[in-house]
Amino acid sequence: MGEKGETLSGDAESPEQRLPPVRPGDVAEAVTVGLGSDGEGVARVDGYTLFVPGALPGEQVLVRVREVGRRYGFAELVEVVEPSPERRTPPCPVFGACGGCRLQHLSYAAQLEWKRRRVADALERIGRIDPAIVRPTIGMADPWRYRNHAQVPVGEENGRLVAGFYAAGTHRVVPFDRCGLLHPAAEAAVRAVVRAAEACGVRAYRPEGRGERRSGIVADGGYGENVAGGNVARGGGVGRLGHAGRLDHAGRPGFAGPAGDGDRGGASGGTSGRIGGGIGGLRHIAVRVGFRTGETLVTLVTAGRRLPNADALVERIVASVPGLVGLCHNVQPEPTPVVYGEETRVLWGRDVLYDEIGGLRFAISARSFFQVNPVQAEVLFGKALESASLAGGETVIDAYCGVGAISLFLARRAGRVLGVEAAPEAVADARRNAELNGIRNAEFAVGRAERILPAWLRAGVRADVVVVDPPRKGCAPELLEAVLAMRPARVVYVSCDPATMARDLRRLADGGYRAVEVQPVDMFPQTAHVECCSLLVRKEN
Repeated sequence: MGEKGETLSGDAESPEQRLPPVRPGDVAEAVTVGLGSDGEGVARVDGYTLFVPGALPGEQVLVRVREVGRRYGFAELVEVVEPSPERRTPPCPVFGACGGCRLQHLSYAAQLEWKRRRVADALERIGRIDPAIVRPTIGMADPWRYRNHAQVPVGEENGRLVAGFYAAGTHRVVPFDRCGLLHPAAEAAVRAVVRAAEACGVRAYRPEGRGERRSGIVADGGYGENVAGGNVARGGGVGRLGHAGRLDHAGRPGFAGPAGDGDRGGASGGTSGRIGGGIGGLRHIAVRVGFRTGETLVTLVTAGRRLPNADALVERIVASVPGLVGLCHNVQPEPTPVVYGEETRVLWGRDVLYDEIGGLRFAISARSFFQVNPVQAEVLFGKALESASLAGGETVIDAYCGVGAISLFLARRAGRVLGVEAAPEAVADARRNAELNGIRNAEFAVGRAERILPAWLRAGVRADVVVVDPPRKGCAPELLEAVLAMRPARVVYVSCDPATMARDLRRLADGGYRAVEVQPVDMFPQTAHVECCSLLVRKEN
């Protein structure tokens, strides 16, 4: 799908090239031959490619052309003339209007097979690796109501405060009353916060000027399609190894110590002002839910530091959200698609919720990344543990470790686990999670993995197994070079993007590793996203 990145305006036509058979505004019949990387239909009109959201492979469709480029264009679906046998009626009333999940109209069995093929295609086309190593996608028994985390944008409609999902490519909020992907407690919490905010005179943030272009709810940082992103402000210093080989926690820039009860300064009254290129107000309602514990953590993301009628607002939210254990306030003054700003304080309760996966208990703060689908997370973590094939004495490095979920799974069978994560809040959670579970052989450093691993290598650290779970952009070249120099027996690559995974597996293969297996896991049913767990072994082994 690389051709999709070309600019549609100003394409230069050579005399030898045939003009597109359609123009903007034309209504044409097309045959859908596949799905694009975002789940949109790939249709053909006289050999010309049109990307058509809502069309499914094998369907004959009537489309209205929107944009035309030299090699491909975009169109909207007008009518399905001959439907696919895999077409289903989407249960969501705003499906197609919001920019969230894209595959509700495709049967779940067909979603799983398409995701397997998508991974296999990337592996063969980009990684030049035999696609036969890709296993069938592991799906869910019930592929609904699986999300434990939502970051829902707030807007105004007819003078009323509304929360919902962004229409694709816009800042227009499509209000929702029900979302089939969100845990019911998260959905109820969003409704309760909207009612409380409106009653207290809170206004929605209004971007000024051009603002940022978005698709779906939130740019997710790599961990879910448009619903409840998971953006993590990544920064912080570099964890160091002391002379005895222990992680030295001293002198970490930007690390404020273990996250405890947080800043309990009182909420200020008054109104927000003009900040960061927009009118100060409520930008997002972020909700986390503990599937096993029933706990709920709510974070209000605003453009300004002050909340109107703050005491009354806190009182209403606390009274109306069942299971609430903490209410936080985050300030994001910048006109950016990143949900969270750098400043977070606690308005009521605590700054974390607790949940359990695979017999482990986790403390999860508002801004830390944690897998949004705990049911499939346990499947994914279990697969990573199986791929690591630990006997009990190994040293394991877990790069991009987040709050330490995979690290702690590994630590129960390894001799020593070293985790690294750029977000200080996540590392604080990881250390607390190790303590919560009585795990003493896991250590965590704050810093960028591509800087930490080379530093560890220079300090003489070696690993028997390296696990990487990078963001969507994949691993930095410096990190892969350090992994190759460490020469672990096994590399376990957990990925949220098949294309960057295939690219990185090729780099590792060129460095002396053999890709043994790639296991797709459907972490995000009804969306185009797929997670994978790949195993590579050193060829001389």
